[in-house]
Amino acid sequence: MPTTDVPDVSVVVIVYNDEERLPRAVRSVLDQTLNNLEVIIADDCSTDGTERVARELEAADPRVRYARLEQNSGGCSAPRNHGIALARAPYVMFLDSDDELPRHACKSMLLVAEETGVDFVTGEVTRFYEANDSTGLWYPHLFTEQRVVDGITEAPEYFFDHLSTNKLYRTAFIRDHGLAFPEGIHYEDQLFSAQAYTLAETFAVVPWSVYTWRLAPESVSISSSRHKIQNVRDRIGVARLIDAWLEERGDFELRAEKDYKFLRHDFRLYLGDLPFRDGDWIAEFAAEVTPYLDEISDETYERLSREERVCLHLLRTGRLEDVAVAARQFGRPQLAPRAVTEVDGVSYWGDVAPADAASRAELDLGEWHLHEQSLATGRLRHELTSVSMLGPVLRLEIRTYDPVGLITEDTEASVKLAAHKTPLTVPFRLVADGSGQYVSKAEVDLRKVPVGKVGVATVRHPVIALERDGVRRTDILLARHDQPDFRATLRYNTFGIHHLRVQAEQKGAGRLEVTWQRSGVLKSLEPLGPYARKTKAKVGKVKKILVGNEGKATAYDAVARLPRKRGLAVFEAVEGRGYADNPRYVYEELKRRNLPIDVVWAYSGSRDSFPDDVKLVKRGSFAYGRALARAAYWVDSHNLPYLYEKPKGTRYLQTWHGQTFKAMGFDVPSLRGASEIEKGRFRSAVGRWDALVCPSAEFERTFVPAFEVGADLIRSGYPRNDVLVRWAEPEQRARAAATREALDIPAGRKVLLYAPTFRDAARRTGQSIRVDFEALAPYLADEWTIVVRAHPYDRFKVAPELGHFLRDGSGFADVNDLMLASDAVLTDYSSLMFDYANTGRPILLYTDDYEDYKGGDRGTYYDLEDIAPGPMLTNTEDLAAAVRDLEGVRERHAQRYTRFQEMFCSYETGHASKLVVDAFFEGGTHD
Repeated sequence: MPTTDVPDVSVVVIVYNDEERLPRAVRSVLDQTLNNLEVIIADDCSTDGTERVARELEAADPRVRYARLEQNSGGCSAPRNHGIALARAPYVMFLDSDDELPRHACKSMLLVAEETGVDFVTGEVTRFYEANDSTGLWYPHLFTEQRVVDGITEAPEYFFDHLSTNKLYRTAFIRDHGLAFPEGIHYEDQLFSAQAYTLAETFAVVPWSVYTWRLAPESVSISSSRHKIQNVRDRIGVARLIDAWLEERGDFELRAEKDYKFLRHDFRLYLGDLPFRDGDWIAEFAAEVTPYLDEISDETYERLSREERVCLHLLRTGRLEDVAVAARQFGRPQLAPRAVTEVDGVSYWGDVAPADAASRAELDLGEWHLHEQSLATGRLRHELTSVSMLGPVLRLEIRTYDPVGLITEDTEASVKLAAHKTPLTVPFRLVADGSGQYVSKAEVDLRKVPVGKVGVATVRHPVIALERDGVRRTDILLARHDQPDFRATLRYNTFGIHHLRVQAEQKGAGRLEVTWQRSGVLKSLEPLGPYARKTKAKVGKVKKILVGNEGKATAYDAVARLPRKRGLAVFEAVEGRGYADNPRYVYEELKRRNLPIDVVWAYSGSRDSFPDDVKLVKRGSFAYGRALARAAYWVDSHNLPYLYEKPKGTRYLQTWHGQTFKAMGFDVPSLRGASEIEKGRFRSAVGRWDALVCPSAEFERTFVPAFEVGADLIRSGYPRNDVLVRWAEPEQRARAAATREALDIPAGRKVLLYAPTFRDAARRTGQSIRVDFEALAPYLADEWTIVVRAHPYDRFKVAPELGHFLRDGSGFADVNDLMLASDAVLTDYSSLMFDYANTGRPILLYTDDYEDYKGGDRGTYYDLEDIAPGPMLTNTEDLAAAVRDLEGVRERHAQRYTRFQEMFCSYETGHASKLVVDAFFEGGTHD
């Protein structure tokens, strides 16, 4: 050994007939930042070149020791036990020859072990999928923080962490307790880990990856052999060994925790496989597992999800054909049963009424609120009953199951299939058969699927898209696991030869699957090693110069030297995300007056929100640059890209998009402390503005100096707020009613709009959605529907089990639609509260993280407690109470609300659009 005769850590690398991957595994240990360690290669009597490779590794580094078993054991236990006997270090780890250790694994865990004195340290596992170079984490919720646990009874959820390879053990702990891997049975990790957890006085958890579990495309591991009944027997056998161990120790409470883990992890894997098994296999499987399932307590079953309880009940009661149908729902909460039976107002799974109390308890679907869901969130099911292929045309016969009547006559349906960027959309007609099912036919011409200029090598799954009244949803298309495979060779363009395969996906829910493979010349374009990567990088650099910002700036500068196109205006709102905000209402005023101004709207993403007669240009394109370069007017709500300097003769109207609660511009420390170059770019961008719309005197006091605005101020109020000031007029009431209809708000329900702002440090994480809707639903779901409008910089999706209570408002480009349709608003620190105050309706503030928010890097202009027009709420109970007592909220906050309006709505008259057009386009002024 290089530094001492005793290593700090012994890593036992087990191997059998794996000469190719063994060196990679050993190298991952030898390259550790902890140098003083040993590698014990425990060979289970390999018959290939493994011995030769192992002895070469041993000869090359004195830290490597090779030990060969005299005969093959057929499993992982014997070589690991042999390694334990040979280990000389005070700590030991285990590594499989097809996996790797991250570089700091040994050292980081050793430091924690020595500091805490625990019996072992466990850490996160990275699952590396070699087929597509993607990664995933092993039960990440178990590894969110570093902690020391005083025994498994304190945190029984760690039974789910049953791997032995992601742990650093005290060698004395293993030897003193006589811990050993059970030989002659698979899933040996599970017993070993269960014993280690129950014997350990303390163990430590670290929130970083300590093991890389490599999953090969064609895996032949024990865990991938679930199709063998013997595999099932082994899994049950290990579970019984753990039960015997717990019973011997008297750990009866832990038996329930182990059973819960068994059902949620081990058994769940087999349930998910059932759609891909034939009837004989399922029958044999049921015979093997049902006796063990019957030993598990009812209380443990009650902890499972409804999908799991349904499947397990169907299996245990012999409804084996139904089990395979139900098992497709795992992980796909919008997937419906084929049928639902109603008994005394209660919905039950399947087409048979439950015959006994146990069946009623397990098949009760009440928590899904099936009859209270909208088209967007309710449960549907699309299955292929027949698929054939005539040349390049895929012929599909689809049966759609709609057990609670979400689909209506005006629902439009299509098949969508994307291989590159833009999907092929094939409309089809839903034909009702009178039983809550629809039988449909569609033909998909695979030649028409866009594949890009150089084709694709990809695997995709067709989806079924439904649309009604602007509400859209897409669902998976299920295939029979035994459907025929189809193959075709297609030419998409001059060189675009592709080989296609259409088959049933053999995992997950079993979707229809289409695979494209390039052929011929296109095949040669795929990267082949370092040289190809370098070539690709060079091509990318040239492409960036030609069509990236450099190329666009050059083209823009050339066009900007030409005279302006009189009457041309470029409008852009919310960075091109839709037809909305102040620019929308300025544009509509221009149209109303029929002024000779030719408007082009910039868009990014979907174009659906724009009127049909609007001229569009894609934001960031060359055409976008040309339009900006020639336009006489720019109208924008956020700030046009810095790339484009304003040409001489162009006038820029900046409407902005909200008032200021949080610090802006040079009041933000990050900009104030930025380089002079960055601050100069910001000043130049703002310097392009010729006029700025102002909604209030407070806006002038905060925003204008923060941005160092030198533009003329139009003190008009916000054009977008005109409809809010005039919400009682028939036109706005009709708009509110249309919005409620599009959201499928039940008659008589009141609407609470929830619109929080984003958190700077957590963009696109969903962390701005602070309300616990699941806890809130029991208080409000009978009278209220909450429409959630996440900030464009964040994300949100309605959980299907809450679809009766929640709606996703992100499909509305203009948030005014939602404000008009609401009875009250719930926000936090969003500038939307300043706009909403124009309606006079209640404003509630959910501010459970207020101290963190106001103390953050950005800071605020106001203490919210001083200006809040409504209650500041921090928990579910208080929020529910406030919503149920809105009249009381109005009375208690009336004076504060009036003061809030005086501060932030002082310029709002309901005629801002007219005043802005007067000032900017008609040449008038307004002070």
